[in-house]
Amino acid sequence: MPPLNTSHPSPVTFSLMGIPGLEHLHVWIGIPFCSMYVVAVVGNMTILAVVRAERSLHEPMFLFLCMLSVTDLVLSTSTLPRMLCLFWLGAHDIAFDACLTQMFFIHSFTTMESGYFLTMAIDRYVAICYPLRHNTILTHTRITIMGIIVVIRGVAFFSPHPILLKQLPYCRTRIIAHTYCEFMAVLKLACVDTGATSRYSLSVASIIGSCDAILTAISYVFILRSVFRLPSREAGFKALGTCGSHVCVILVFYSTTGFSIFTHRFGKNIPAHIHIFISNMYLLVPPFLNPIVYGIRTKKIREHAIKALSVKVA
Repeated sequence: MPPLNTSHPSPVTFSLMGIPGLEHLHVWIGIPFCSMYVVAVVGNMTILAVVRAERSLHEPMFLFLCMLSVTDLVLSTSTLPRMLCLFWLGAHDIAFDACLTQMFFIHSFTTMESGYFLTMAIDRYVAICYPLRHNTILTHTRITIMGIIVVIRGVAFFSPHPILLKQLPYCRTRIIAHTYCEFMAVLKLACVDTGATSRYSLSVASIIGSCDAILTAISYVFILRSVFRLPSREAGFKALGTCGSHVCVILVFYSTTGFSIFTHRFGKNIPAHIHIFISNMYLLVPPFLNPIVYGIRTKKIREHAIKALSVKVA
């Protein structure tokens, strides 16, 4: 860890630049971002309310979906409201401690999102490959343990990030070339050698993301193998449609996070506005798509949601 230089204390505030080169479009960019945030909040809250109200939905798939919905709500709410203030109100300044707090929530909950994608892939694997033993393999106790492990992993690996940044001296510009407090963007403002800290962060993110992505891919390979062996063609097409939409959401998440991680290491020639815009996508798109793909397209949740709305209207 680099030694603390007392001649350059931590700044009181940082200034978020937004998307460099696209400042004149901030107002317009904020409109689709806000729309996606509203859909994410309403959709994920609806899933949580429906599953909580219907005891018949207290199954492994829906319990994991609730964990993912909570993660999506925290992830999007920790970034989007502040981002919209930047885009629409020109509120560039952010307190140093608030910046570190936002950073912790972003990185730890992104890791949890990845973990819950993996647990849901495991659930689908067990449900399709071992349908008669699904509820005996994934008991409520095991589901709870898996959920707790995902949370502990996210907190444990990314708690050091704000602590490391808190101890660094900052003698360069206070301007963060980003729309939110991203670890590498803040690290670049330190006036000491941060090579070891940078390598630690990129290594942790790469290892966790790669392991989750590989295990998720393996799960879906086994799922597809089982689907193609189903005697009923109709059941096979239905399972393929469900798995296909799940895989699309997962691909969007891992492709955008992977792009952001490896751009810091290898993408020196990639324009900043492209890097930052795509970095926003892994915080916006999965929370927006997950309620649609896992909620609206899931028959049980759709039916119970419509039933609840019909009762309230009546």
